[in-house]
Amino acid sequence: MIPSRREQDTEFAKLAKRLRRNVGRAIEEYNLIEAGDRVMVCLSGGKDSYTLLDILLELQRKAPVSFHIRAVNLDQKQPGFPAHVLPEYLRSRGVEYDIIEQDTYSIVKRVIPEGRTTCGLCSRLRRGILYRYAAEHGMTRIALGHHRDDILATLFLNLFHGGSLKAMPPKLLSDDGRHVVIRPLALCREIDIARYAEARAFPIIPCTLCGSQEHQERRRIREMLDAWQRESPKRIENLFNAIGNVKPSHLMDSALHDFRGLGARATPAAGWLVPVPGMNEEEADSAEPLPRAASLMSEFED
Repeated sequence: MIPSRREQDTEFAKLAKRLRRNVGRAIEEYNLIEAGDRVMVCLSGGKDSYTLLDILLELQRKAPVSFHIRAVNLDQKQPGFPAHVLPEYLRSRGVEYDIIEQDTYSIVKRVIPEGRTTCGLCSRLRRGILYRYAAEHGMTRIALGHHRDDILATLFLNLFHGGSLKAMPPKLLSDDGRHVVIRPLALCREIDIARYAEARAFPIIPCTLCGSQEHQERRRIREMLDAWQRESPKRIENLFNAIGNVKPSHLMDSALHDFRGLGARATPAAGWLVPVPGMNEEEADSAEPLPRAASLMSEFED
């Protein structure tokens, strides 16, 4: 049965309210935007960045603090890119914007062998160009459209292929300390964003113009997460909540938790059981052991 127009309007109102609430909660919880901020919204023409801009514009009108929004798109000169779409849309919304034109497409095609995924190099080049623009124009926040599902996929990519426990933070200081990157959609589900973008009829520009395919491993992880969502929706919620409920003392990273000093009755001696790299045999033998060291070491002498 096709829902009536009234029912559709009601469902959209609930959806829009949920997205605004989640974006507002992320802004509040992680202090993403402050009074007087100049927010540069990176607009690619995809559903995520359109939704990000739309929600921020709505919140800007109701926010208790004043902040500035400028939409910025990087035209990378992919063949067939519809350069008129974004300017026409942004002018129709009365949004201040800039289009940066830089041919990174040719660079990527020259460097990456045919058939290989180009997304990695393309994103690095894009990031450098956008960072430079932000610095030159005094933008205090760089807003990206990554959402909850992107964050979870990145978590598993790093777990499976990087051997590290990390994802995408909602707020990040660039390596040089000059830029604050924010992800206001961090608490939003991709399915909600897709439905919102469809209802708003954004003029979507597909990310297939360069001929690149989605990273194979990221695709597999998304398929895994989709399967989990169908089998047990609560599992995905718990996974996402776990990222914000970390107990370093229950992991194994000595840089985050002082395991050596935990419960020790004396200062732990370096190299008393396992020699420290660079310590010679004489130094290791003379290292002062803990009070229980003798009984422990005797187990290894036979």
